[in-house]
Amino acid sequence: MLRIRRLEERCAQLYGEQKIRGFLHLYIGEEAVAAGVMPSLRPQDNVVATYREHGHALARGVPAGAIMAEMFGKREGCSGGRGGSMHLFDRATRFYGGNAIVGGGLTLAAGLALADVQLQREGCVTACFFGEGAVAEGAFHESLNLAALWRLPVLFVCENNLYAMGTALCARRPRPTLCAKAAAYGMATARRSTAWTCSPCTQAAHAAVAQVREQRAPLFLELHTYRFRAHSMFDAELYRDKREIEGWKQHGPIHTFTGRLKEAGMMDEADFAQMDREAMQEVDEAVAFAEAGTWERAECLLDDVVAR
Repeated sequence: MLRIRRLEERCAQLYGEQKIRGFLHLYIGEEAVAAGVMPSLRPQDNVVATYREHGHALARGVPAGAIMAEMFGKREGCSGGRGGSMHLFDRATRFYGGNAIVGGGLTLAAGLALADVQLQREGCVTACFFGEGAVAEGAFHESLNLAALWRLPVLFVCENNLYAMGTALCARRPRPTLCAKAAAYGMATARRSTAWTCSPCTQAAHAAVAQVREQRAPLFLELHTYRFRAHSMFDAELYRDKREIEGWKQHGPIHTFTGRLKEAGMMDEADFAQMDREAMQEVDEAVAFAEAGTWERAECLLDDVVAR
């Protein structure tokens, strides 16, 4: 979680310096979800994420340098500098995006799981992350329907941060019970309303992944979380009270978890400071790698765009 936080903070700084351009959606405050789910996955499993995916990619094992170089638009980036912030991709870790379209990853996840079934890749799971706003998309219902009908091994992870861009969940749905949407397709569901902290999220994810893997059937997992920053760097954030944000920060996943570790005698402030230095060093090295990277040559701009 600390690695994700420091990477995201540096991305915000670099965006202000115009070294990162385009869109940028930060994961600050939501780190417990990615950090809680990824350890339950195996290398042969698939991961599909949203446009707020830097934390997912880092937790999955995509090198920080490759992530940062992609942010800079450099050829050394994990998507060759062509995807940017919203389209991180890494075949080696089976990380299939980064998708800019709300709910766009849901259909891809169903397809990946179907391929695993047809290729008889036994015991593989596809984890698909999406926000609660995607529940309103047609792709959500199509994907869950087919996953349930064909018993596809997909873990649908709904990161419920209470706001779809600038609209609160309670203002969009008369009954904001998201699990009922998945249950309507005969799918198993699970929910953690305290998933902004690490331990409940990890426990819920471990049980959910194990169930999908053993039963070879989909599961919808709703994890409550909260983003501390605006929807994107272009968001004026006029739709929520600053006191609400500050109140949620009191339950931030990093200091909440480290506080528990300190109380249990498993960590002290010196340990945390050392971890923080290591995370900052990793980010510094990633930025240096990105800045030293190369731009794509003009004669290559049509590669993978049109047939030669």
